[in-house]
Amino acid sequence: MATNTPIARYRRQLRGFIVVWSGITFILSVVAFIAIYMTYGVLFAPNVPNGLRAAAVLPDMTATATEARATFTPIPTRPVAEVTSQAVAQANNPAATPTLLPVDDTRFHLGVQVQVSYDNMAQWMDVAANQLSVKWVKQQVRWDELEPERGAYDWFLTDTYLLAARDKGLKVLVSVVTAPDWARPEGVNLEQHGPPVDPNDYANFVTALLRRYPGMIHAVEVWNEQNLDREWTTTGGLRAEDYVALLRTAYQAIKAVDPGVIVISGALAPTGLSDGVHAWDDFVYMDQLISAGMLNYADCVGAHHNGINVSPEYTWDAVPNDTTATYRGPFDNPHHSWSFRSTLSTYASKIVLAGGNQKLCVTEFGWPSAEGLDGVPQGFEFAADNTLEEQRDFTVKAIEFMRTSDDVWLAFLWNLNYGPQAGWAADNDNVAYSIIGPNFVFRPVFDEVRDWNRAYEVDVSP
Repeated sequence: MATNTPIARYRRQLRGFIVVWSGITFILSVVAFIAIYMTYGVLFAPNVPNGLRAAAVLPDMTATATEARATFTPIPTRPVAEVTSQAVAQANNPAATPTLLPVDDTRFHLGVQVQVSYDNMAQWMDVAANQLSVKWVKQQVRWDELEPERGAYDWFLTDTYLLAARDKGLKVLVSVVTAPDWARPEGVNLEQHGPPVDPNDYANFVTALLRRYPGMIHAVEVWNEQNLDREWTTTGGLRAEDYVALLRTAYQAIKAVDPGVIVISGALAPTGLSDGVHAWDDFVYMDQLISAGMLNYADCVGAHHNGINVSPEYTWDAVPNDTTATYRGPFDNPHHSWSFRSTLSTYASKIVLAGGNQKLCVTEFGWPSAEGLDGVPQGFEFAADNTLEEQRDFTVKAIEFMRTSDDVWLAFLWNLNYGPQAGWAADNDNVAYSIIGPNFVFRPVFDEVRDWNRAYEVDVSP
Protein backbone atom coordinates (compact mmCIF):
# COMPACT_ATOMS: atom_id res chain seq x y z
CA MET A 1 0.00 0.00 0.00
CA ALA A 2 1.33 3.44 -0.94
CA THR A 3 2.39 5.71 1.86
CA ASN A 4 2.95 9.42 2.09
CA THR A 5 5.68 9.52 4.71
CA PRO A 6 8.61 11.97 4.36
CA ILE A 7 10.89 9.10 3.40
CA ALA A 8 8.48 7.95 0.67
CA ARG A 9 8.17 11.49 -0.69
CA TYR A 10 11.95 11.83 -0.68
CA ARG A 11 12.34 8.58 -2.64
CA ARG A 12 9.75 9.68 -5.23
CA GLN A 13 11.53 13.03 -5.64
CA LEU A 14 14.89 11.27 -5.99
CA ARG A 15 13.54 8.91 -8.66
CA GLY A 16 12.09 11.90 -10.54
CA PHE A 17 15.38 13.73 -10.38
CA ILE A 18 17.27 10.69 -11.70
CA VAL A 19 14.85 10.29 -14.62
CA VAL A 20 15.09 13.97 -15.56
CA TRP A 21 18.91 14.06 -15.20
CA SER A 22 19.29 10.89 -17.26
CA GLY A 23 17.19 12.41 -20.02
CA ILE A 24 19.26 15.59 -20.05
CA THR A 25 22.49 13.57 -20.12
CA PHE A 26 21.23 11.46 -23.02
CA ILE A 27 20.26 14.53 -25.05
CA LEU A 28 23.63 16.20 -24.43
CA SER A 29 25.44 13.01 -25.44
CA VAL A 30 23.51 12.82 -28.71
CA VAL A 31 24.28 16.47 -29.48
CA ALA A 32 27.98 15.96 -28.73
CA PHE A 33 28.11 12.83 -30.89
CA ILE A 34 26.52 14.62 -33.84
CA ALA A 35 28.93 17.55 -33.47
CA ILE A 36 31.97 15.25 -33.39
CA TYR A 37 30.73 13.19 -36.30
CA MET A 38 30.02 16.25 -38.42
CA THR A 39 33.50 17.58 -37.66
CA TYR A 40 35.59 14.44 -38.10
CA GLY A 41 33.36 11.95 -39.86
CA VAL A 42 34.69 8.61 -40.96
CA LEU A 43 38.33 9.63 -40.63
CA PHE A 44 38.06 8.27 -37.09
CA ALA A 45 35.85 5.24 -37.77
CA PRO A 46 37.93 2.14 -36.92
CA ASN A 47 35.83 -0.29 -38.96
CA VAL A 48 35.71 1.64 -42.21
CA PRO A 49 38.03 0.23 -44.90
CA ASN A 50 41.16 2.28 -45.50
CA GLY A 51 40.12 3.43 -48.92
CA LEU A 52 36.99 5.07 -47.56
CA ARG A 53 38.27 6.73 -44.42
CA ALA A 54 39.08 10.08 -45.98
CA ALA A 55 36.55 10.23 -48.76
CA ALA A 56 33.41 11.41 -46.99
CA VAL A 57 34.76 14.27 -44.92
CA LEU A 58 37.37 16.19 -46.84
CA PRO A 59 35.88 19.41 -48.19
CA ASP A 60 36.12 20.88 -51.64
CA MET A 61 39.80 21.22 -52.54
CA THR A 62 39.29 23.87 -55.18
CA ALA A 63 39.01 26.67 -52.62
CA THR A 64 41.50 29.46 -53.24
CA ALA A 65 43.72 31.13 -50.70
CA THR A 66 41.62 34.28 -50.98
CA GLU A 67 38.42 32.39 -50.18
CA ALA A 68 40.06 30.58 -47.29
CA ARG A 69 41.44 33.80 -45.79
CA ALA A 70 37.93 35.18 -45.60
CA THR A 71 37.01 32.62 -42.93
CA PHE A 72 40.37 32.06 -41.24
CA THR A 73 41.36 33.78 -38.00
CA PRO A 74 45.16 33.84 -37.75
CA ILE A 75 47.13 33.84 -34.54
CA PRO A 76 48.24 37.24 -33.28
CA THR A 77 51.78 38.35 -34.02
CA ARG A 78 54.15 37.80 -31.11
CA PRO A 79 56.52 40.77 -30.88
CA VAL A 80 58.41 39.16 -27.99
CA ALA A 81 59.30 35.55 -28.59
CA GLU A 82 62.50 34.40 -26.92
CA VAL A 83 60.62 31.18 -26.11
CA THR A 84 62.48 27.95 -26.74
CA SER A 85 61.13 24.57 -27.74
CA GLN A 86 62.23 23.23 -24.32
CA ALA A 87 60.31 25.94 -22.45
CA VAL A 88 57.12 25.27 -24.40
CA ALA A 89 57.33 21.53 -23.76
CA GLN A 90 57.82 22.03 -20.02
CA ALA A 91 55.04 24.63 -19.83
CA ASN A 92 52.61 22.18 -21.42
CA ASN A 93 53.47 19.43 -18.94
CA PRO A 94 55.46 20.84 -16.00
CA ALA A 95 55.23 17.66 -13.91
CA ALA A 96 56.69 15.42 -16.59
CA THR A 97 60.33 14.49 -17.08
CA PRO A 98 61.95 17.34 -19.05
CA THR A 99 61.40 16.78 -22.77
CA LEU A 100 64.50 16.41 -24.91
CA LEU A 101 65.26 19.35 -27.12
CA PRO A 102 64.74 18.43 -30.78
CA VAL A 103 68.47 18.80 -31.35
CA ASP A 104 69.18 16.32 -28.53
CA ASP A 105 66.68 13.65 -29.57
CA THR A 106 69.02 11.93 -32.00
CA ARG A 107 67.29 8.59 -32.54
CA PHE A 108 65.87 7.86 -35.97
CA HIS A 109 62.53 9.53 -36.72
CA LEU A 110 60.23 9.05 -39.69
CA GLY A 111 58.06 11.87 -41.03
CA VAL A 112 56.05 12.77 -44.11
CA GLN A 113 55.63 15.81 -46.30
CA VAL A 114 52.09 17.16 -45.91
CA GLN A 115 51.05 19.72 -48.49
CA VAL A 116 49.30 22.86 -47.31
CA SER A 117 45.53 22.76 -47.68
CA TYR A 118 43.48 25.93 -47.44
CA ASP A 119 40.44 24.46 -45.75
CA ASN A 120 41.16 20.97 -44.38
CA MET A 121 44.59 21.18 -42.80
CA ALA A 122 43.38 19.70 -39.51
CA GLN A 123 42.11 16.56 -41.27
CA TRP A 124 45.39 16.02 -43.12
CA MET A 125 47.38 16.45 -39.91
CA ASP A 126 45.08 13.94 -38.25
CA VAL A 127 45.73 11.46 -41.06
CA ALA A 128 49.49 11.92 -40.58
CA ALA A 129 49.44 11.68 -36.78
CA ASN A 130 46.70 9.16 -36.07
CA GLN A 131 46.49 7.01 -39.21
CA LEU A 132 50.01 7.03 -40.65
CA SER A 133 51.28 7.37 -37.06
CA VAL A 134 54.32 9.55 -37.75
CA LYS A 135 55.57 12.15 -35.30
CA TRP A 136 57.13 14.59 -37.79
CA VAL A 137 55.82 16.48 -40.82
CA LYS A 138 57.54 18.75 -43.31
CA GLN A 139 56.40 22.02 -44.85
CA GLN A 140 58.18 23.91 -47.60
CA VAL A 141 58.01 27.60 -46.67
CA ARG A 142 58.34 29.86 -49.69
CA TRP A 143 59.84 33.10 -48.45
CA ASP A 144 58.74 35.02 -51.54
CA GLU A 145 55.08 34.27 -50.74
CA LEU A 146 55.28 35.18 -47.05
CA GLU A 147 57.32 38.39 -47.36
CA PRO A 148 56.53 39.77 -50.83
CA GLU A 149 57.68 43.22 -49.66
CA ARG A 150 60.41 43.84 -47.13
CA GLY A 151 58.93 43.68 -43.63
CA ALA A 152 55.37 43.06 -44.89
CA TYR A 153 54.44 39.52 -43.87
CA ASP A 154 51.53 37.33 -44.93
CA TRP A 155 51.50 34.46 -42.44
CA PHE A 156 48.29 32.81 -43.65
CA LEU A 157 49.87 29.58 -44.94
CA THR A 158 52.15 29.04 -41.95
CA ASP A 159 49.33 29.89 -39.53
CA THR A 160 47.20 27.27 -41.25
CA TYR A 161 49.89 24.62 -41.22
CA LEU A 162 51.72 25.10 -37.94
CA LEU A 163 48.65 25.51 -35.75
CA ALA A 164 47.16 22.31 -37.18
CA ALA A 165 50.43 20.42 -36.61
CA ARG A 166 50.70 21.72 -33.05
CA ASP A 167 47.14 20.66 -32.27
CA LYS A 168 47.94 17.10 -33.36
CA GLY A 169 51.19 16.97 -31.38
CA LEU A 170 53.40 16.82 -34.49
CA LYS A 171 56.96 18.12 -34.77
CA VAL A 172 57.63 20.22 -37.86
CA LEU A 173 60.51 20.65 -40.26
CA VAL A 174 60.27 23.81 -42.35
CA SER A 175 62.35 24.04 -45.51
CA VAL A 176 62.77 27.76 -46.23
CA VAL A 177 63.37 28.58 -49.90
CA THR A 178 62.93 31.13 -52.74
CA ALA A 179 63.99 34.70 -52.03
CA PRO A 180 61.47 37.41 -52.99
CA ASP A 181 62.34 39.67 -55.90
CA TRP A 182 63.22 42.60 -53.64
CA ALA A 183 66.02 40.56 -52.03
CA ARG A 184 67.58 39.22 -55.26
CA PRO A 185 70.69 40.64 -56.96
CA GLU A 186 70.25 43.26 -59.66
CA GLY A 187 70.19 41.86 -63.17
CA VAL A 188 69.48 38.28 -62.09
CA ASN A 189 66.97 36.11 -63.97
CA LEU A 190 63.86 36.43 -61.80
CA GLU A 191 62.08 33.66 -63.70
CA GLN A 192 64.15 31.13 -61.77
CA HIS A 193 64.41 30.76 -58.01
CA GLY A 194 67.47 31.92 -56.19
CA PRO A 195 69.05 33.26 -52.99
CA PRO A 196 69.14 36.81 -51.65
CA VAL A 197 72.07 39.09 -52.34
CA ASP A 198 72.38 39.64 -48.56
CA PRO A 199 72.20 36.51 -46.35
CA ASN A 200 71.00 38.70 -43.48
CA ASP A 201 67.68 39.21 -45.27
CA TYR A 202 67.13 35.44 -45.18
CA ALA A 203 68.21 35.25 -41.55
CA ASN A 204 65.82 38.07 -40.63
CA PHE A 205 62.93 36.23 -42.25
CA VAL A 206 63.73 32.95 -40.50
CA THR A 207 64.05 34.83 -37.20
CA ALA A 208 60.61 36.39 -37.71
CA LEU A 209 59.21 32.93 -38.49
CA LEU A 210 60.61 31.37 -35.32
CA ARG A 211 59.50 34.26 -33.15
CA ARG A 212 55.96 34.06 -34.46
CA TYR A 213 55.71 30.33 -33.73
CA PRO A 214 57.70 29.65 -30.54
CA GLY A 215 57.99 25.94 -29.87
CA MET A 216 56.10 25.00 -33.05
CA ILE A 217 59.12 24.68 -35.40
CA HIS A 218 61.57 21.94 -34.49
CA ALA A 219 63.91 21.87 -37.49
CA VAL A 220 64.84 24.29 -40.27
CA GLU A 221 66.29 23.22 -43.62
CA VAL A 222 68.26 26.10 -45.08
CA TRP A 223 67.41 26.07 -48.79
CA ASN A 224 66.84 23.20 -51.19
CA GLU A 225 68.89 21.58 -54.00
CA GLN A 226 71.31 24.49 -54.30
CA ASN A 227 73.46 22.48 -56.70
CA LEU A 228 70.87 23.21 -59.44
CA ASP A 229 70.58 26.57 -61.19
CA ARG A 230 66.77 26.38 -61.17
CA GLU A 231 66.97 26.60 -57.35
CA TRP A 232 70.08 28.78 -57.00
CA THR A 233 70.07 31.31 -59.84
CA THR A 234 72.32 34.23 -58.96
CA THR A 235 74.90 36.44 -60.60
CA GLY A 236 77.67 34.50 -58.84
CA GLY A 237 76.73 31.08 -60.21
CA LEU A 238 76.65 27.80 -58.32
CA ARG A 239 79.36 28.51 -55.76
CA ALA A 240 79.45 26.39 -52.64
CA GLU A 241 81.07 29.17 -50.59
CA ASP A 242 78.09 31.43 -51.31
CA TYR A 243 75.71 28.81 -49.98
CA VAL A 244 77.83 28.27 -46.86
CA ALA A 245 77.72 32.04 -46.22
CA LEU A 246 73.92 31.84 -46.25
CA LEU A 247 73.94 28.74 -44.04
CA ARG A 248 76.33 30.32 -41.53
CA THR A 249 74.23 33.46 -41.16
CA ALA A 250 70.99 31.46 -40.85
CA TYR A 251 72.50 29.01 -38.35
CA GLN A 252 73.64 31.80 -36.05
CA ALA A 253 70.27 33.54 -36.24
CA ILE A 254 68.29 30.34 -35.58
CA LYS A 255 70.40 29.37 -32.57
CA ALA A 256 70.06 32.90 -31.15
CA VAL A 257 66.27 32.45 -31.05
CA ASP A 258 66.01 28.77 -30.10
CA PRO A 259 69.17 26.65 -29.60
CA GLY A 260 67.04 23.51 -29.58
CA VAL A 261 65.99 23.79 -33.23
CA ILE A 262 67.78 21.39 -35.59
CA VAL A 263 69.56 23.23 -38.43
CA ILE A 264 69.78 21.14 -41.60
CA SER A 265 71.90 22.03 -44.62
CA GLY A 266 69.99 22.25 -47.87
CA ALA A 267 69.57 18.81 -49.44
CA LEU A 268 71.26 18.29 -52.78
CA ALA A 269 69.71 16.86 -55.93
CA PRO A 270 71.34 13.64 -57.15
CA THR A 271 72.43 14.46 -60.68
CA GLY A 272 74.97 13.18 -63.18
CA LEU A 273 75.41 16.63 -64.73
CA SER A 274 78.37 18.62 -63.46
CA ASP A 275 79.06 21.63 -65.69
CA GLY A 276 79.12 24.15 -62.86
CA VAL A 277 76.60 26.32 -64.69
CA HIS A 278 73.34 24.40 -64.72
CA ALA A 279 74.25 21.83 -62.07
CA TRP A 280 76.96 20.22 -60.02
CA ASP A 281 77.07 16.49 -59.45
CA ASP A 282 75.96 16.09 -55.84
CA PHE A 283 79.09 14.14 -54.82
CA VAL A 284 81.33 16.87 -56.28
CA TYR A 285 79.27 19.65 -54.74
CA MET A 286 79.19 17.91 -51.35
CA ASP A 287 83.00 17.96 -51.35
CA GLN A 288 82.91 21.67 -52.18
CA LEU A 289 80.44 22.38 -49.37
CA ILE A 290 82.56 20.51 -46.83
CA SER A 291 85.68 22.35 -47.97
CA ALA A 292 83.83 25.66 -47.59
CA GLY A 293 83.02 24.87 -43.94
CA MET A 294 79.44 23.59 -44.12
CA LEU A 295 79.90 21.16 -41.24
CA ASN A 296 80.61 24.04 -38.85
CA TYR A 297 77.07 25.36 -39.32
CA ALA A 298 74.80 22.33 -39.53
CA ASP A 299 73.42 19.94 -36.94
CA CYS A 300 72.41 17.58 -39.74
CA VAL A 301 73.34 17.25 -43.42
CA GLY A 302 70.38 17.35 -45.80
CA ALA A 303 69.87 14.68 -48.45
CA HIS A 304 67.32 13.87 -51.14
CA HIS A 305 66.71 10.72 -53.11
CA ASN A 306 63.65 9.70 -55.04
CA GLY A 307 64.26 6.15 -55.99
CA ILE A 308 63.38 6.10 -59.72
CA ASN A 309 62.73 2.42 -60.54
CA VAL A 310 65.53 0.77 -58.57
CA SER A 311 65.15 -1.04 -55.26
CA PRO A 312 67.06 0.66 -52.42
CA GLU A 313 69.23 -2.32 -51.49
CA TYR A 314 71.39 -2.00 -54.63
CA THR A 315 74.52 0.08 -54.99
CA TRP A 316 74.86 1.90 -58.30
CA ASP A 317 77.34 -0.62 -59.73
CA ALA A 318 75.32 -3.71 -58.76
CA VAL A 319 71.83 -2.89 -60.10
CA PRO A 320 70.44 -6.04 -61.78
CA ASN A 321 69.08 -5.52 -65.26
CA ASP A 322 65.29 -5.29 -65.30
CA THR A 323 64.40 -6.32 -68.84
CA THR A 324 60.77 -5.26 -68.32
CA ALA A 325 61.66 -1.65 -67.44
CA THR A 326 60.72 0.95 -70.04
CA TYR A 327 62.85 3.62 -68.35
CA ARG A 328 66.37 2.37 -69.04
CA GLY A 329 68.64 4.90 -67.35
CA PRO A 330 69.71 2.92 -64.28
CA PHE A 331 70.25 -0.25 -66.32
CA ASP A 332 71.90 1.07 -69.48
CA ASN A 333 73.84 4.02 -68.00
CA PRO A 334 75.10 3.07 -64.54
CA HIS A 335 75.75 6.08 -62.29
CA HIS A 336 75.67 6.71 -58.54
CA SER A 337 72.77 9.16 -58.86
CA TRP A 338 70.38 6.29 -59.63
CA SER A 339 71.07 4.53 -56.33
CA PHE A 340 69.42 5.43 -53.02
CA ARG A 341 71.90 3.31 -51.09
CA SER A 342 75.02 4.66 -52.81
CA THR A 343 73.89 8.26 -52.38
CA LEU A 344 73.30 8.08 -48.63
CA SER A 345 76.29 5.86 -47.86
CA THR A 346 78.68 8.10 -49.78
CA TYR A 347 77.39 11.28 -48.13
CA ALA A 348 77.89 9.67 -44.73
CA SER A 349 81.42 8.58 -45.63
CA LYS A 350 82.36 12.08 -46.81
CA ILE A 351 81.20 13.57 -43.50
CA VAL A 352 83.23 11.07 -41.46
CA LEU A 353 86.35 11.53 -43.60
CA ALA A 354 86.10 15.29 -43.05
CA GLY A 355 86.01 14.80 -39.29
CA GLY A 356 82.31 15.56 -38.90
CA ASN A 357 79.90 13.75 -36.61
CA GLN A 358 76.67 14.86 -38.29
CA LYS A 359 74.05 12.39 -39.40
CA LEU A 360 71.91 12.77 -42.51
CA CYS A 361 68.44 14.26 -42.57
CA VAL A 362 66.74 12.81 -45.64
CA THR A 363 64.23 15.59 -46.22
CA GLU A 364 62.72 13.92 -49.27
CA PHE A 365 62.61 10.28 -50.38
CA GLY A 366 60.07 8.02 -52.03
CA TRP A 367 59.16 5.88 -55.00
CA PRO A 368 56.45 6.80 -57.51
CA SER A 369 53.91 4.48 -59.05
CA ALA A 370 51.66 5.33 -61.97
CA GLU A 371 49.41 2.34 -61.33
CA GLY A 372 45.81 3.52 -61.14
CA LEU A 373 46.63 6.92 -62.67
CA ASP A 374 45.89 8.16 -66.17
CA GLY A 375 49.56 8.49 -67.07
CA VAL A 376 52.76 10.26 -66.06
CA PRO A 377 54.49 13.43 -67.28
CA GLN A 378 57.35 13.30 -69.73
CA GLY A 379 60.60 12.58 -67.94
CA PHE A 380 58.89 10.57 -65.21
CA GLU A 381 58.27 7.43 -67.21
CA PHE A 382 60.02 5.40 -64.51
CA ALA A 383 56.83 5.75 -62.44
CA ALA A 384 55.11 3.45 -64.93
CA ASP A 385 57.66 0.73 -64.16
CA ASN A 386 56.77 0.58 -60.47
CA THR A 387 53.70 -1.32 -59.33
CA LEU A 388 51.90 -0.30 -56.15
CA GLU A 389 53.44 -3.33 -54.45
CA GLU A 390 56.94 -2.24 -55.54
CA GLN A 391 56.26 1.28 -54.28
CA ARG A 392 55.36 -0.27 -50.94
CA ASP A 393 58.28 -2.68 -50.78
CA PHE A 394 60.94 -0.21 -51.96
CA THR A 395 59.79 2.39 -49.46
CA VAL A 396 59.84 0.11 -46.43
CA LYS A 397 63.22 -1.35 -47.43
CA ALA A 398 64.57 2.19 -47.60
CA ILE A 399 63.19 3.04 -44.16
CA GLU A 400 64.70 -0.08 -42.64
CA PHE A 401 68.05 0.64 -44.31
CA MET A 402 68.10 4.18 -42.92
CA ARG A 403 67.22 3.00 -39.44
CA THR A 404 69.81 0.23 -39.28
CA SER A 405 72.62 2.16 -40.98
CA ASP A 406 72.83 4.59 -38.04
CA ASP A 407 73.67 7.30 -40.57
CA VAL A 408 70.21 8.91 -40.71
CA TRP A 409 68.51 11.06 -38.09
CA LEU A 410 65.31 12.26 -39.76
CA ALA A 411 63.64 10.91 -42.91
CA PHE A 412 60.61 12.43 -44.65
CA LEU A 413 58.54 10.43 -47.09
CA TRP A 414 57.45 12.29 -50.21
CA ASN A 415 54.47 12.64 -50.02
CA LEU A 416 51.17 12.20 -48.14
CA ASN A 417 48.56 14.19 -50.02
CA TYR A 418 49.85 15.80 -53.20
CA GLY A 419 47.63 13.47 -55.23
CA PRO A 420 44.38 14.62 -53.63
CA GLN A 421 45.50 18.25 -53.60
CA ALA A 422 46.21 18.10 -57.35
CA GLY A 423 43.11 16.07 -58.17
CA TRP A 424 45.40 13.22 -59.26
CA ALA A 425 46.28 15.14 -62.41
CA ALA A 426 48.33 12.94 -64.73
CA ASP A 427 50.52 15.87 -65.83
CA ASN A 428 51.68 16.64 -62.27
CA ASP A 429 55.01 14.95 -61.55
CA ASN A 430 54.35 14.81 -57.78
CA VAL A 431 51.10 12.85 -57.96
CA ALA A 432 52.65 9.42 -58.59
CA TYR A 433 54.60 9.75 -55.32
CA SER A 434 51.46 10.37 -53.26
CA ILE A 435 50.65 7.57 -50.84
CA ILE A 436 46.93 8.36 -51.17
CA GLY A 437 45.53 7.29 -54.50
CA PRO A 438 42.48 8.27 -56.56
CA ASN A 439 39.16 8.42 -54.71
CA PHE A 440 41.15 8.85 -51.46
CA VAL A 441 42.10 5.17 -51.40
CA PHE A 442 45.16 4.60 -49.23
CA ARG A 443 47.80 2.93 -51.36
CA PRO A 444 49.50 -0.24 -50.05
CA VAL A 445 52.56 1.80 -49.04
CA PHE A 446 50.42 3.79 -46.59
CA ASP A 447 49.42 0.80 -44.48
CA GLU A 448 52.89 -0.75 -44.63
CA VAL A 449 54.59 2.46 -43.45
CA ARG A 450 52.01 2.84 -40.69
CA ASP A 451 52.60 -0.71 -39.47
CA TRP A 452 56.38 -0.35 -39.63
CA ASN A 453 56.36 2.91 -37.71
CA ARG A 454 53.99 1.69 -34.99
CA ALA A 455 56.17 -1.37 -34.40
CA TYR A 456 59.31 0.79 -34.36
CA GLU A 457 57.87 3.24 -31.84
CA VAL A 458 56.96 0.33 -29.55
CA ASP A 459 60.51 -1.06 -29.83
CA VAL A 460 62.22 2.23 -28.96
CA SER A 461 59.80 3.45 -26.31
CA PRO A 462 61.21 3.62 -22.75
